[in-house]
Amino acid sequence: MNFDFSHMFRFDYLNSFIALTIVLFSILVIVYSLGFMRGRRRLFEYYFWIILTSIASVGVVLANNLFLLLILWGFLGFTLYVLINIGGKDSDRAAKKTFIIVGGSDSLMLLGIVIIYYLTGTSQIDKIHLTLDGSQLAILAFLCLAVASFAKAGAMPFHSWIPDCAESAPLPVVAFLPASLDKLLGIYLLARICLDVFVLNQVMNMFLMLIGAFTIVAAVMMALVQHNLKRLLGYHAVSQVGYMVLGIGTGIPIGIAGGIFHMLNNAVYKCCLFLTGGNIEYKTKTSQLEQLGGLAKLMPITYMSCLIASFAISGVPPFNGFVSKWMIYQGLIGQLGDGNLQLTLVRSVTILCLVAAMIGSALTLASFMKLIHAVFLGQYPENAASSERKINEVRPAMWIPMIFLAGICILFGVFAYQIPLRLLILPSLTPNFSLPFSEFLGFWSPGLATGLILTGLIVGVIIFKLGKLRLSLREDSPFIGGESSVLKESRVSGVEFYNTIREINILNKIYRLAEEKWFDIYDLCQRIFFKVTDFLRYLHNGVLPTYMVWCLLGMIVMFFIMR
Repeated sequence: MNFDFSHMFRFDYLNSFIALTIVLFSILVIVYSLGFMRGRRRLFEYYFWIILTSIASVGVVLANNLFLLLILWGFLGFTLYVLINIGGKDSDRAAKKTFIIVGGSDSLMLLGIVIIYYLTGTSQIDKIHLTLDGSQLAILAFLCLAVASFAKAGAMPFHSWIPDCAESAPLPVVAFLPASLDKLLGIYLLARICLDVFVLNQVMNMFLMLIGAFTIVAAVMMALVQHNLKRLLGYHAVSQVGYMVLGIGTGIPIGIAGGIFHMLNNAVYKCCLFLTGGNIEYKTKTSQLEQLGGLAKLMPITYMSCLIASFAISGVPPFNGFVSKWMIYQGLIGQLGDGNLQLTLVRSVTILCLVAAMIGSALTLASFMKLIHAVFLGQYPENAASSERKINEVRPAMWIPMIFLAGICILFGVFAYQIPLRLLILPSLTPNFSLPFSEFLGFWSPGLATGLILTGLIVGVIIFKLGKLRLSLREDSPFIGGESSVLKESRVSGVEFYNTIREINILNKIYRLAEEKWFDIYDLCQRIFFKVTDFLRYLHNGVLPTYMVWCLLGMIVMFFIMR
């Protein structure tokens, strides 16, 4: 029996550039870990699983056989569990939760693959092309694979493992997996099944768009009120998945390209943000926002990298996050201009998703204003002032990967059309769509915009310097309520930002339910399971007459069925 290698693996533009990206992130995280993980136990085990995870991830994106993809996908769930557990005693619950959510979605993935094999008689991805119209089994198979991609990438409602993982796992693990590799793999699978395996109809496109819009707004609203740096970044890792799902759900070339480009951009700036968070935790031994402040002058490289990545994730031009969001917006607007889009419901959904995407971008910027102020621009806590002198910039092994990623945020924004779109994104979609390059330009000119922004910054600095030369400043004691105050200068912590949102009645109820885990699919299923077991335990009380009654009722049911 001859083994045909081409049946097992496939090489094209889409999976090739994602595989190269996985290798790049693996190298950067390993370099960063040389500084962050120094002196910790289980280092051999840590690097061993990091390397195995990288190899298996490359295997997933190159796999051309659904069953091979499933085996490697399941193995990645195990390595994710192991790497989270390396975080210490507090990480075991997050690791178990992650394993159950991701592992549970893997069982649905197996069901979907079996259905596809039943319908087509093959497991080779490049030979499958199922239409969803008129086939309930095909729809079920698509939903099973979509759930697997949602759980891996962290789309709602399968998202809750990411904030818990971000809080408990070692920061390099979070930067490597939930922030970058899992997003690449989850959205790659979604793009692959939407572009190659299935032919989506309008209903399924609307389903993806609604999932994306809901994920954007709900996750960013949770990020807005977080007091823990890592949980804040974790919820933003969830929110950004919504843009990717939304872009792919448009079904329009520019929207799909925008979703895939946002997948790449998110991996870059989100990994950078988690690495900066790792630097902060490494030096201050905390990730609580109220215990941080004034680190801009103490850790300037970390500050600038975090600032650039914050602009990128918020969609501020000319950084890379703006370009991919701009393309997704164009995809949604293009849907509204589609002559075939006559249904009022579809138009309403498209407008709703467009508004949600824009609101999500504004709230993302607001939450990162809170983060930047609380961590870098605010005052250092007085009770920690004695340790402030010990804080300085991290060693080069920890800031070189961070600076590299921040540089890519600028490069992929200013030269978006010349480098990532022309060389990576557009060629990966050419087999599916005819994509004229001019279609992606719209009214946005990165070069001109960057030049105008730089000119404005230079003029602003000149005006500021001239103002300082001419003005004579006078210092005086504070004056409050008609009397001179002898109080020390007050400290404004970033955790107070947006707390008034909780005072809105409906939002207060939603936040309270979220804190009680009513929107956490893991805890919700756990509650239902325990309720059922408690009910069964109540029924099976060990009393013989009760068991005889149950036997009698069972026999009556059997006779009724078999009559």
